[in-house]
Amino acid sequence: MIKNFHVLYVGQIELDNVGLSGTPANERRYSDERLQEAFATARDMAQHMDRLGYDVLWTAEHHFQREGYECLPNLIQLGLWLATQTQRLKFGCAFNILPMWHPIRLAEDYAMADIVTDGRVIMGIGRGYHTREVETFGAPLLDAQANRELFEEQLELLLKCFNEDAFHHKGKYYECPPPVEYRGYRLSEITLVPRPKHLPVDIWMPIASGKTIDLMARHGLKAMVTLNGQKILDDVVRAYHAACERHGRPKKLGEDMIWGAGIYLADSEEEAIRRLEPAHDERFKWFAPFGFVRYADEHGRTWGTPGAPAGVPSLRDGVAQKAWFCGPPKQVIDGIKSIADQYPGLEHFMIHWAEGMPPKEFKEQLTWFAKDVMPAFKRA
Repeated sequence: MIKNFHVLYVGQIELDNVGLSGTPANERRYSDERLQEAFATARDMAQHMDRLGYDVLWTAEHHFQREGYECLPNLIQLGLWLATQTQRLKFGCAFNILPMWHPIRLAEDYAMADIVTDGRVIMGIGRGYHTREVETFGAPLLDAQANRELFEEQLELLLKCFNEDAFHHKGKYYECPPPVEYRGYRLSEITLVPRPKHLPVDIWMPIASGKTIDLMARHGLKAMVTLNGQKILDDVVRAYHAACERHGRPKKLGEDMIWGAGIYLADSEEEAIRRLEPAHDERFKWFAPFGFVRYADEHGRTWGTPGAPAGVPSLRDGVAQKAWFCGPPKQVIDGIKSIADQYPGLEHFMIHWAEGMPPKEFKEQLTWFAKDVMPAFKRA
């Protein structure tokens, strides 16, 4: 039963000339002043969500995005600041890209934020998908196996930082501490100072593959899935549930997962599609080339695989896949429940902010959703 409501804001500025026939994504360029707007937008949206009773605002770590789509480079710093601008809202990291961090530095930064905000910053980690970002920071991405190996060792070190009073780690990529002399003795262990106030640390991660699911279950990580078609969503939920069972971490189906979808409220489905379509299409102009079309055809084949559709999906495709819900509040409520009711452990629903939608319009949507949709779940 859904109890908690989240929003995902990846850090876009207010884009101009959006839609399939608008400015090509690779041709967008904005000034420093425009790119800095993402911080004020995050603050304004956080304060709006705080007043309306939402639970968590999630943001995304990205770098070098002169195109204006994803302009927030440090999520822990952002969450710490936003906590000073709000009363109760929490701030999720979707996601800190581990290959672009030293795991101990990330652990320290998170621990400090956890302490000074009293638990209002939520840890999330990912492997990355932008070559421009990950490879520029000196980490592998084009070599997928090397990226996975690095990430898995970084995760191991991160968990030692959080969970052990003192630790030593020696792997392929890190030895912490190195066996050096220090104040008359030879180092053999170190302690994270400070450690987080709230232990064990809840760590969230996006589900991207079967190998990822097994890793998450083995280490007790929680899962986020967003804008997946109904078939792929169901496959992912059941695979995560089964993996947790295998690793001795039994859960209800859908437990410890956040399900995200696109939302647009209007007096009719047709009006909602008409209003949302340019913003939706702008999103996929940027994200489809990265492989972020997680739909299946009528034969169960994932888009982009042999025999299945390829390219940029339409909003009507997304509505048919139940990745986007458009229409009056009652229709949106019924659509969300048609998915959520299949998973007795599912408690978290996340609204994805379509990247081409102006902040003012999205705030209006959040207000309407809080007034006429959220109460249907809160009452239940």
